[in-house]
Amino acid sequence: MFKLEGIDHVALVVTDVARSIAWYQKVLGLHRAHEEVWGTCPAIVGVGTTSLALFQAEGFTPTPCPRNAIAMRHLAFRATRANYERACEELEQQGIAFERQDHSISHSIYIHDPDGHEIEITTYEV
Repeated sequence: MFKLEGIDHVALVVTDVARSIAWYQKVLGLHRAHEEVWGTCPAIVGVGTTSLALFQAEGFTPTPCPRNAIAMRHLAFRATRANYERACEELEQQGIAFERQDHSISHSIYIHDPDGHEIEITTYEV
């Protein structure tokens, strides 16, 4: 059986690629990759070996998505406890609303990007 190494990237459709690039860099500290090759189609931002591929929405009409719809519910990034706490502090300083949840084996905070994609920052150091 073949073995996978992990997630390489998650492709997200966004309404404004430049705004999303700036948000992911400022809020999550992600770095641009492959800009010299692909530019903004897709725009790649990431950390370590995990990236997001940001694609420009074409002819997008926003519609509400019920919580139980067949869709990606959220995207989770793992952090150490110290960086989790630092994230909480920095989000508060930037005025970014977030929700904390205690999952027993982990603690998580949830935020939303400019297009409403739910982003989780989680730590298993409880």
